[in-house]
This record gives sequence, C-alpha cells and structure tokens, in this order.
Amino acid sequence: MKFSISREALLRPLALVAGVVERRQTLPVLSNVLIQVDQEQVALTGTDLEVELVGRTVASEVEVPGAVTVPARKLMDICKSLPDQAELRFSLEEGRAVLRSGRSRFTLSTLPVAEFPSIEDSAGDTEISLPRGTLKQLIDATAFAMAQQDVRYYLNGILLELRTNLVRTVATDGHRLALCSRPAEIQLESTRKLIVPRKGVMELVRLLDDSEEPVTLTLSASHMRAHTGDFTFTSKLVDGKFPDYERVIPRGGDKVFIADRAELRQVLSRTSILSNEKYRGVRLHLQEGNLQVMANNPEQEEAEENVAVEYAGDSLEIGFNVGYLIDVLNAVGEDRIQMTLSDSNSSASMEEPGGGDALYVVMPMRL
Repeated sequence: MKFSISREALLRPLALVAGVVERRQTLPVLSNVLIQVDQEQVALTGTDLEVELVGRTVASEVEVPGAVTVPARKLMDICKSLPDQAELRFSLEEGRAVLRSGRSRFTLSTLPVAEFPSIEDSAGDTEISLPRGTLKQLIDATAFAMAQQDVRYYLNGILLELRTNLVRTVATDGHRLALCSRPAEIQLESTRKLIVPRKGVMELVRLLDDSEEPVTLTLSASHMRAHTGDFTFTSKLVDGKFPDYERVIPRGGDKVFIADRAELRQVLSRTSILSNEKYRGVRLHLQEGNLQVMANNPEQEEAEENVAVEYAGDSLEIGFNVGYLIDVLNAVGEDRIQMTLSDSNSSASMEEPGGGDALYVVMPMRL
C-alpha cells in the first residue's frame, strides 16, 4: 500500500471515525482504524462492535492500493499536529505503516486486516430518505432525556418511530419524557419502531447538519444503516420493548401558564445554586400573574425568585428537579414556553405556546 493525501482531506473523516473508537478495548484491533485504498478512494472504518462508521475521502495519488489497520488516536493526533495544507505520504514497510510529511516521519504499528471486525451486512428490509436537518432536529429535541446507564437497557437510547408521512423520536429516563414529531415524505406499510442505543444516537447526530440534503436510512430487524454523503454509519438496535409513552402524557391539566423562556431559565439556574446538591429540588408556587421559585438546602440556605407569567386561575405549589426543567428550556427553540399542571402529584407537560413539534413531560418531586 502506498498513497498520498492532503491533511485536510484525511482529517475530517478520521476525526469522525475515531470518535466511534473506544479508548479501552477488549480486542486490541478495535482501537485501530481500518484504512482501505483503491484507485483514488480512501475508506476509513472505525467500530466498537455496536456502532460502525465508514468515512470516504479522495487521495491525491495512489501508487499501490491495499489495506491496513493503525492506532486511531495516534494517527489522528499526528494529523492534527501537522501544519495546514501538509501533504501526507503513507506506505507499508516491513509490516509497519510509515507516514511522511515534509521533514517528519512517523512509524506506526499495525494489526492484521483480517482481524478487523465488520458489523454483519444483514439485508435491510426497508429504506427511507429524510432531510438531514429533520432528523438532526428530532434528535436534538429529545436526546437529553435518554437514560445514562439504566438497568432497563431499552431506556438507554432513543425510540425512532416511522409512519407514513411522519417521523417521531421519543426518549425517557423514567423521570421525564421528551417527544418530537415531524412530517416527512415517506411511505410505509406499517409503523416501524426502533430503539437506537445512546452511543449510536451521539455518533449519528455528528454526521448530520441542518441542510435539506438527504440521509438514507436502511432498516433491518437488528441494525440501522445511515448513508450521508461520504459516510456510512451502522448501529445495532436495542432488542427490547420501549414503554407505551402515550400513557405517560398527562391529559386534562387545567392550570396553564406561559412564561418567557430565557427569563424562566435564568431564574431556575440562579435558584438552583442553593438547592440540595443531591436532589436538585425547587418549589414552584403558581399564582395569578406570578410564578415564585424557591429552593433551600441542608445548610439552611434559601433562594427565592419571582417571574411574571400569563396565568389566571387557582394557585398551586409543586416541586421539581430543577435540572429537568432547565434541560427542557434549553431544548425548546421558541421565545416563550407553556407549562400545563393539574395538581402537586401529577406530571407537568411543557411545550411551545399552543403546541409545537415537541412535547416534554416532567414528573414532580415531593419536597
């Protein structure tokens, strides 16, 4: 194998592919990136057996096609540290990868290409195409509510629900729920529900931008594959049943107020400074035209803030984990937020005034 490539042509795909590679690996070859060269194309592959990412780029010159696996992080750190517009020359010499640029020379260890695992290429039974921006916005609106390391493994990811003319993402960690739906020009015989694992969600969203360019999703029983331009991303799906999220959405709340989103977020952030560090609880006292936000902690410290709201109705006092409320306010794009409550023991729903693409449900806390 022998080829030349510009630093910039290699760095972007390498940075994305190296993001998939885990630092601590059970198999040594999993900390490597697979480089395959033929004609003009250079394909880089990284995997951790759950997700796989292939990035393609164009070489300046290919003298001898071939394939090799080299340590992903070391190669990326070398490329980052070389000057802009540098030309890199790769070759295989005596079983090692040699990288030359200007007066620099780096020799990297390699592992056999045959040992590099490939996520099995199961035949997809459904293929759909969406604008990249649509899928990115759906993930951005809901991903924060995914569980982190819950024993209910099916919560450690996002539910991607596909219906004719509709795409929906849902995430929950058992204490809060985020749901976002967008219309899309897709035709399906029946509703498809896939649980994409947390790491798959995080890596996929790095490939997406806000453009109308398409991302093609190929779905099978156990995998999802996404094609965007020069990248092919594959993720195993979580084998489990996602909870019936429709049952969690509160109905019939009669106390609805509207507040300025940025102002409410600042008030909650300031109040949270003196909340209990373990439980992060704040107390909301809703009255006509005003929302009082209070927090205290075991050191007997207290915070109290008031924010003007559009509300005319009975007063109500209710407690929440302040982090959950702030996460929702960060995810909503509108200037104002609408919150619907019924009583101090029932979940609250938050959305854009009048309802929008996204709906958020937060369970109350006893304080």
